[in-house]
Amino acid sequence: MSPDQSVAARTIGHPLRTTIVRLAGGVGIGAILFFLLMPTLLIVPMSLNGTAYIELPPRGLTLQWYFDYLADPDWRAATIFSLKIALSTAVAATATGTLASLAIVRGSLPGRDALKALAMAPMIVPHVVFGVALYLVFSPVGLTGNFSGFLIAHCVLSIPYVVITVSAALERFDPALERAALSCGASRTRAFFSVVLPNIAPAVAVAAVFAFLASFDEATVAFFISDTGGKTISRKMFEDIDFNLTPVIAAVSTVMVAISLLLMGSVELLKGRREE
Repeated sequence: MSPDQSVAARTIGHPLRTTIVRLAGGVGIGAILFFLLMPTLLIVPMSLNGTAYIELPPRGLTLQWYFDYLADPDWRAATIFSLKIALSTAVAATATGTLASLAIVRGSLPGRDALKALAMAPMIVPHVVFGVALYLVFSPVGLTGNFSGFLIAHCVLSIPYVVITVSAALERFDPALERAALSCGASRTRAFFSVVLPNIAPAVAVAAVFAFLASFDEATVAFFISDTGGKTISRKMFEDIDFNLTPVIAAVSTVMVAISLLLMGSVELLKGRREE
């Protein structure tokens, strides 16, 4: 083979090898993602099972378990209680975390690094340890099993997600825009609401969704601070898994997955309109 032919063969072979490597990598990543998502996807046919117990593949299809879920007063109470806590947590944690992010990114506090470490601490401490600590603190003052106790606990758990998301947006935001507003006579508060907040609004919306989901899906801490009077949907699910395992559990899980997908889809839609 002449030198020119050898160079031509290598030139043709290089794109082919690159294509094969990319294809193999894509197939491998797709297989991993499918393996991770498969348990969640299998919940859907389980929730439509025609028998009174969970099995796969399902024997017949029915929506009876969704109707049973909606008709059960205990399930309704747990769902409404969780939604109230999650919505309140999303508002409170987003506001608190956004202010903390401003202090961390834009502030000149001497303890800024310590504040950031403190805000991230709930992501590092195991939830079991956090739950035990909350029970020991909340029980003597009557904060177990009620709205206030759950709101405080879930805000602490959700604030790290808000701080991470909003801080990243503030790092990308050009501070010259805020300084321009200040030089035109705007106060710090007006500059924030008129210039900074509109530019980081998608990140704040994403942070609110993360806070909502962190609260709505939380189960470990709920075991320690729940009681018969205040029970979240995750606590109710685990109780029924132990004592009353039926396809209603799969129906509730499907509803929770649908809520998560709906919220994330809304965020993506909001981001797409913001970029237009």
